[in-house]
Amino acid sequence: MSGDPVKVRVLEPAQSDPVGLYEQILAGRYARPFIIDDGETRQLLFSLDFIQSSMRIDDPFALDIAYTRKMMAFLLFAPNPGHVLMVGLGGGSLAKFCHRHLPRTRLTVVEIDPDVIALRGEFNVPDDQRLAIIQDDATDFLPAAEGDTDVLLLDGFDSKGIAPRFLDRGFYRAAHRRLRPGGLLVANFAGPRKFWSRHLDLLNEAFEGRVQVGTVPGGDNHIAFAFVETGIPLDWEQLEERAETLAEQFPLDFSAILESLHEGAELRWAKAASAKALPFIKTKESHPCRKSTLT
Repeated sequence: MSGDPVKVRVLEPAQSDPVGLYEQILAGRYARPFIIDDGETRQLLFSLDFIQSSMRIDDPFALDIAYTRKMMAFLLFAPNPGHVLMVGLGGGSLAKFCHRHLPRTRLTVVEIDPDVIALRGEFNVPDDQRLAIIQDDATDFLPAAEGDTDVLLLDGFDSKGIAPRFLDRGFYRAAHRRLRPGGLLVANFAGPRKFWSRHLDLLNEAFEGRVQVGTVPGGDNHIAFAFVETGIPLDWEQLEERAETLAEQFPLDFSAILESLHEGAELRWAKAASAKALPFIKTKESHPCRKSTLT
């Protein structure tokens, strides 16, 4: 290694060969999630290509990666959700933040990988009856019920990107049915657009075009917001007022989050105009993922 020393943690028996495991990680052959800890941050990875989750040691409940802060923009539309369902636990950043700052909200996290769940203690994920962590495949879990969720957060990734089983029309339709009237889905799309454009197409189809996509500054993540209800234009003046109120309640820069959403809406308008088609979003006017540096 070069630079400051770091600790690498793995879910292996104590008698395992550390040198051999380290070489597997460097070569990209290690098949289980692992942790890199430099004393300031603790990161969950499936490979050295991307950091799946990051926790600040001095503030374990902070949202360290920008895309997670952008996903919390759902509070602009659902400030008091009764039930938030999350797909993908990672290091539990979103689950921990919601648990701390939404004390009246019931939280459910669906995670397919038992090894990820086994590492929850390393990331200070609360053990509380209000936060249920369920080991299951989201493609099986979502169709099992309907109309029981106010906000659905999709952040399911493997070592290569968005979970491939999500690329199915039935998956996004089941996600839509899981939501209550007035609910919304928030999806993290990471990497080059060619890797998630088909997911966005299926999301648009399931929600009949009621989808708003915003960028995440400084990264290659895009966050999509899909709305259940029809005929809900974004009232930017009202959202600006709500952003100011939320900024007093939560440690997030909601004004910056709203600005990126507005920019995304303007871009969508421009593209729609060029195609002679109107989007559902109207205005009153007119990441996971960073690359790891383990060497």
